[in-house]
Amino acid sequence: MDNKFPPRKVPSFCSFRYGLSLLLHVCNVLIMSQRMCVSLTMVVMVNRTDPHGLPNTSTEELLDNIKGTVAAAQQVIWIKWAPPLERGRLTSISISGFMLGPFITLIATGFICKSLGWPMVFYIMGACGCTLSLLWFVLFYDEPKDHPCMSISEKEYITSFHVQQVSSSEYSLPIKDMLKSLPLWAICMCIFALFWSSTIILFYTPTFINSKLHVNINENGLLSALPHLFSWIFGLLAGQMSDFLLSRNIFSILNIRKLFIMLGLLLPALFCVCLLYLSSSLYGTIIFLILACATGSFTMVAVIVNTLEIAPRYCGFLNGFILVIGTIAGIISSTLTGIILNQDPESSWFKIFFLIAGINVIGVIFYLIFAKAEIQDWAKEKQHTRL
Repeated sequence: MDNKFPPRKVPSFCSFRYGLSLLLHVCNVLIMSQRMCVSLTMVVMVNRTDPHGLPNTSTEELLDNIKGTVAAAQQVIWIKWAPPLERGRLTSISISGFMLGPFITLIATGFICKSLGWPMVFYIMGACGCTLSLLWFVLFYDEPKDHPCMSISEKEYITSFHVQQVSSSEYSLPIKDMLKSLPLWAICMCIFALFWSSTIILFYTPTFINSKLHVNINENGLLSALPHLFSWIFGLLAGQMSDFLLSRNIFSILNIRKLFIMLGLLLPALFCVCLLYLSSSLYGTIIFLILACATGSFTMVAVIVNTLEIAPRYCGFLNGFILVIGTIAGIISSTLTGIILNQDPESSWFKIFFLIAGINVIGVIFYLIFAKAEIQDWAKEKQHTRL
């Protein structure tokens, strides 16, 4: 990708590919909002006074599966749609929707349930989902060159970087080589650490705020939503910073990925420890909690884009694989956190936050040693092996 770039190295934000990224952003906001709504409205559903049956807890599990499927599938889009110098930006715009969803849900769901009733939450979310699905089917094309609504100059700009890309549908997956790939496991270690910490912050922030600050439920909801808002802002900034450093040749691609992994895992570890020792006041607690959640967003522009770099042919499969690793981390961390809180409520947060810090540090060390940013040999060797 070191060949000459067109004169307009970074075309205007008002282009079709950025519109596509914004559409994905809104879709991800809705997906995460639906997931959170099931958790929040379930309390209202099981506590309502009219006769009712057992709550459908399988719905939340289904939405978790849908989120993972969508997150893996949509990253394949940027193989053909994202120029190399804009991958961080386009990825961060789309993925940051997952961070904004909880903020909107925590703010809006209680109001809707109180004023319109809990069923209206599902009607609104369902209607938005149907509308976005129709928009996606109409506006998205697999190949940028086939899209009727794009300008010719933008088509040429995008396709000029991807003329040598070939679909992986005709080739077998080099599973054994993938499992032996240390750069891939470096990404997996980082995604494990990220999901471990983010799951705890997502589900246990209200519990932490209640145990430390003893605020009422309305203030708790607002304070719990703030970390997700700043996580969204930091996620957008991370993509801009990553592509800026790359376009100006300030660092190599690999060093940029390592830099953002360090920022996205070490800073949350630091702020989690600060929560234990430096958060004696309300404002101190909220500031460190926001920073612990928000700085984790830096990781996403490294791990997601890194799979495109080491194996663009198989990035869809690899993103699905690392999300499975992340889901396992989330299940283990949430379960273990619940056990720790039940056993020792007084000193439990010391154990939880130090465990987050330790896992994050291990992920950083593994990534710094084994990470790569070029196409791996196993991604090339299978080019002649047809199914």
